[in-house]
Amino acid sequence: MSGKKQLYVIKIGGNIIDDEYKLTNFLKQFANLSSPRQLAGPDAPEVHKILIHGGGKLATKLAEQMNIPQQMIDGRRITDAETLKIVTMVYAGYINKNIVAQLQANNCNAIGLTGADGNVILAHKRNHPTIDYGFAGDVDTIDTNLLKSILDQQIAVVMAPITHDQKGQLLNTNADTIAQEVANALSTLYDVQLIYSFEKSGVLLDANDDNTVISSINPAYYQQLKSEQKIFAGMIPKLDNAFAALNRGVKKVIIGKAEQLTDLITGKAGTSIVHE
Repeated sequence: MSGKKQLYVIKIGGNIIDDEYKLTNFLKQFANLSSPRQLAGPDAPEVHKILIHGGGKLATKLAEQMNIPQQMIDGRRITDAETLKIVTMVYAGYINKNIVAQLQANNCNAIGLTGADGNVILAHKRNHPTIDYGFAGDVDTIDTNLLKSILDQQIAVVMAPITHDQKGQLLNTNADTIAQEVANALSTLYDVQLIYSFEKSGVLLDANDDNTVISSINPAYYQQLKSEQKIFAGMIPKLDNAFAALNRGVKKVIIGKAEQLTDLITGKAGTSIVHE
């Protein structure tokens, strides 16, 4: 045992945010993580948690209603000035505060943040050699002291994927990236488990069969799966990022369905990415 307190950094995406039933169910499980008895008995250490959310379809729907064209390249939204206004309203406003309010209803004290609040995430405008992503931001620094001061008060942090450049400019930043950067930064202070939720039950041997979940992958097994071409292409970047997080201090990365959160944490569901 390291003696560090446990921290879960959990990222949810549109498949949860866009489904009211799934979101409600997930947030109940997330709220209950503040009760260690659920996970490891009465003597379990304190549980701290950070929830990072994406935006779902609401921003795109609102942009359509306002006749603001949306452009996506490789799954990333091109954030022009008008789109930035929409994603800030939707992500940092409605979605973030709706999640916080639901957590309060589940007796889980929570605070909603963007990167600009408390200067918690400083970023810069993405500089790509061929593509202008507009006001898309890449993370520079995380204020771990501020996050720790909140977590130490047993307050859950709910983070919207909006950052800033400390020059007055808000930036739209990929939520997966924020989750990884936050987990990496806080791994010096906590035993961090990073949980990525998406629509599949985990890493699958057969991309079309949700019952072929691989329960655990270490670096050697990952190389074997790749050499045997048993990992479908869309999963490789996620796994590369997972192992990069482990190499930077994160204790474990879990991939699976957010609606199975408790089972993901107890190892009954999903795929655990581990050192050995």
